Amino acid sequence: MKNTENRYSGKLARGLISLENGIAGLSIILLALIPFAEIIVRTVFKTGIPAASEYTFHLVIWITFFGGMITSREGRHLSLSFGIDHIKDPWNSRIRAATAFITTMVVWALFLSSLSLVLIGFDPEKRIGIIPIRLAVIPLPLGYAIMAIRSFLIGPKNRKGRIIGALGILAGTFIGYSSLYNSLYALSPSLPSLFDSLIDFWYLFSPKLVWPGSLLILVGALFGVPLFSVLGGLAYFLFIGSFGALEVIPNEAYTMLTGNTIPAIPLFTLAGFILSESKAGERLVRFFKALFGWMPGGLAIMAVLVCTFFTTFTGASGVTILALGGLLSYVLLDNGRYTKKFTNGLLTASGSIGLLFPPSLPIILYGVVARVSILDMFIAGIVPGIFMVLALSAMGLYAALKGKVERIPLNGKEALSAVKESIWEILLPVIIIIFFFAGLTTLVETGAIAVVYALVVEMFIKKDIKGKHLPGVLLKSLPIIGGVLVILAVSRGLSYYIIDAEIPMTLTSWVEAHIHSKYLFLLLLNLALLVTGCFMDIFSAIMVVVPLILPLGNLFGIHPAHLGIIFLANLELGYLTPPVGLNLFLASYRFEEPLGHVYKQVIPFFLLLLVTVLIITYVPWISTMFL
Repeated sequence: MKNTENRYSGKLARGLISLENGIAGLSIILLALIPFAEIIVRTVFKTGIPAASEYTFHLVIWITFFGGMITSREGRHLSLSFGIDHIKDPWNSRIRAATAFITTMVVWALFLSSLSLVLIGFDPEKRIGIIPIRLAVIPLPLGYAIMAIRSFLIGPKNRKGRIIGALGILAGTFIGYSSLYNSLYALSPSLPSLFDSLIDFWYLFSPKLVWPGSLLILVGALFGVPLFSVLGGLAYFLFIGSFGALEVIPNEAYTMLTGNTIPAIPLFTLAGFILSESKAGERLVRFFKALFGWMPGGLAIMAVLVCTFFTTFTGASGVTILALGGLLSYVLLDNGRYTKKFTNGLLTASGSIGLLFPPSLPIILYGVVARVSILDMFIAGIVPGIFMVLALSAMGLYAALKGKVERIPLNGKEALSAVKESIWEILLPVIIIIFFFAGLTTLVETGAIAVVYALVVEMFIKKDIKGKHLPGVLLKSLPIIGGVLVILAVSRGLSYYIIDAEIPMTLTSWVEAHIHSKYLFLLLLNLALLVTGCFMDIFSAIMVVVPLILPLGNLFGIHPAHLGIIFLANLELGYLTPPVGLNLFLASYRFEEPLGHVYKQVIPFFLLLLVTVLIITYVPWISTMFL
């Protein structure tokens, strides 16, 4: 934050930053309060709040793009960068300038298409409740414009690099010229003939850029171009090559973000952040330590369970490692006498272990994209999730017995005290299960209950979060929320192209002709998903890859929910797959270990989880026994 404010000097810039923070924070609070108020009004007055659902769905657009602006401002968009920080100048500066140019080009083109969509795609007379529709969707072009400008202001190290990055505006204007032309025509139908001549030239020349442009994007991805720019850029060039309307890309983003269950993603993420910013982690560590510390490997089991609890709610394994890695490492090393190698490996592997339990955000998104019942997906993930937890717990038991780790005597008084201290946090998943699984509330309303409950507990009962600190907690969650939702927004356009080009049908025909064994297909699927998990975050992988594998699953008669669990379990493991699994980088940062050491520390856990994933894959009743 300090570096950003140094870059943006002056009262005006600081005022704009405060405005961004305020709008984003207010939007996410309203996102929780409106569904919560709807529950109360429906229960007490047997009615509802007019247009409550439409307000809720469109608030996601505001959270996405104002959160995306904040993510750009802080330079925290997810990207693949293979040790760029270790490359010395002048090549480091050159690479940063080039990635700034590519990112600016893509995001500025997305701005032009979004602006065109707002002007020609929405009836100015239409309203969302009392709000004009164009005002409700204005964050789409505004967010892309601000993110494009920040791409060349923040990334490069020097003035020359920023100038090179800024040239991306010109390149983006060219590749998005058809959208610019549509916007100008919507504002003034009598355009000078020059614009008509330019659009003719654009349609003639732009298809020649498809392969060079796509290659440029893919190379840029290896050197730190944010993933949302990579996905958006590929979609853009592919649409240019097929002469498709570029406005489809932002329109698909709008359709995605205003979906019925998408608001649950920022809501459950915020609930997880509220817990992680309080002392809930310490209370849960004490609770599980008191309950399991007397067992062989009890402290390791405690660490796995705490990580599972937090990852389930945040949906982001990196948050768990960064927020709790230090505390859990201290408990295992100093109290448990586990080795540093084992401790770092266990915590890195446990960082993504909760993604198969409700209310896991990847499960929600998979259900939306694959059109599988989210309730079925939640049920299907429980036993495989327990299986993976037991596998890591068994590793802890083995290490404890082998290393003769001292156990903590069972203390009934301490256990009761720990339960009393942490009971409010323990009740949160129980409340979610009761309200959602019993059909009392929708998934979005359940997410709102989780946020309000977490706020009441941590602010008024436990008093860990003061009122004046709440904006800081919201601001800390927004880069993750905005970064994930922006990826979802742009990847929907690429997914649309994949389906429209009938790529899944072509792939299905090829597989049907060449692969006749269900088990060979599942093995190839495992390998493909592990590679995918290395190079893509789980959210964009769901958007891009799921449309490809769904018809293949149908071809071999794989239960839709089982296919989803196979997909998510493999992507979980992808976080740990060397050389570029995301958790490996985060663990290297959190535990201050060279990346090569982290590889060695995590390999035994990776192999163990690989076996569990293969068992989950080839024994379908583990996922389907309760369906």
